[in-house]
Amino acid sequence: MNSLRHRLIGLPALALLLITVGCSSADDGASAAVPRPGARAAALCRTLDGVLPATVDDESREDPEPASQLTAGWGNPAIILRCGVPRPPKMVDPSVSQGLDPDAVAGGVDGVDWLMEKADGGAYRFTTASRLAYVEVTVPTDRDRSAVLIDLAPAVKKAIPEGIAD
Repeated sequence: MNSLRHRLIGLPALALLLITVGCSSADDGASAAVPRPGARAAALCRTLDGVLPATVDDESREDPEPASQLTAGWGNPAIILRCGVPRPPKMVDPSVSQGLDPDAVAGGVDGVDWLMEKADGGAYRFTTASRLAYVEVTVPTDRDRSAVLIDLAPAVKKAIPEGIAD
């Protein structure tokens, strides 16, 4: 009888332990909103996912939640890549003023053009320009922004052709 009572008491304790462990492990990882691009951009983004580097700025790939081929992450705090995002508001018609809002900062890194915006909390958000899908990369304040863009440029060039995204 005692062994039955111990087993019955042990089951709720085991369930509580499993719930606690499950919740704490999910809370430790990064999260990112998954973009909803059109079919053409989504196909390009899936190709990009397959050629992204295993490490960026010396950090291993640890994808954010929810899992998606349209998002990727490296390190903690995480460098977050989202592919298929909408055109940033500061990026205007390419036929006017070289395609950029006058307050935006643009530049190229290893053959990939980027729009740079300072995000909340001191992080930086970079979005590709002149590519058939917009790729957004958020870089935390403690990361080397140049190293991140240099590490990602070969994959972007290989997977996302030059052109104007829809």
